[in-house]
Amino acid sequence: MKNPAKDRGKNRKSGGTKSRHGYKPHYSVHGNDHYGKQNPESTDTGIRLNKFIANAGICSRREADQLILSGSVSINGKTVTQLGLKVHTADKVKFNDRVIKSEKPVYLLLNKPKGYITSTRDEEDRATVMEIIKGACKERVYPVGRLDRNTTGLLLLTNDGELTENLAHPSHMVKKIYEVGLDRPVSAEDLARVREGVELEDGFIKPDEIAIVSPDKHMVGIEIHSGKNRIIRRIFEKFGYKITRLDRVMYAFLTKKNLPRGKWRYLTPEEVTRLKHLRRGS
Repeated sequence: MKNPAKDRGKNRKSGGTKSRHGYKPHYSVHGNDHYGKQNPESTDTGIRLNKFIANAGICSRREADQLILSGSVSINGKTVTQLGLKVHTADKVKFNDRVIKSEKPVYLLLNKPKGYITSTRDEEDRATVMEIIKGACKERVYPVGRLDRNTTGLLLLTNDGELTENLAHPSHMVKKIYEVGLDRPVSAEDLARVREGVELEDGFIKPDEIAIVSPDKHMVGIEIHSGKNRIIRRIFEKFGYKITRLDRVMYAFLTKKNLPRGKWRYLTPEEVTRLKHLRRGS
């Protein structure tokens, strides 16, 4: 008859039992000078260096690979140029001789009011969206894309460099819906011409959908995927219209529901997952 206690002892010696904790460590760099080799028995399996840099809000993973190859990154005082290296909890990572920390990813959705610059800072000392979300988190977040000063509506802010790059890349064609206020009623002829597509100075642009949304025909709803600068304003200016109001009411699948002008909220985990798995044109 087998001895259960003896068998348990064999399992412990052979490493056959799993850790009762079963947790994954949070990877971050702490501001002390004591860095050494990892304990062989540590559960810290490491995180890829390019992901560590992206989590620090420096750039996307793809751009991080270029930084590594250029010799701008060091681990524990040694410059590294090899891709695929892993960083552990006790490692000291520097970018351009500055210690960086792998921050917790943060995702904020702001209903931007009029009169704010979509930037982290402004040389002319104008109000920026960062003033509205001040105190929302200790991590440094950045706007995804831009809304000009007089455009209102949905704006995503995050420190997730990889997600930012993916959402901004033309191949993803993230859906955006705007409500456009015009200085005069839009004619059926002009609406049809916009619907068929417009040739602008930087190329041809065709909206996915466009329709009149007010009885006086001063308000138009337009769905577009392009992220080109001032694209909505330029479309209507081509036909002699002046935009009096421009509001982004949907970004991807995100809406302004329960989010008043000038307010922000955190994205839910489900929303973050959906953003990271957006299909082309979603």
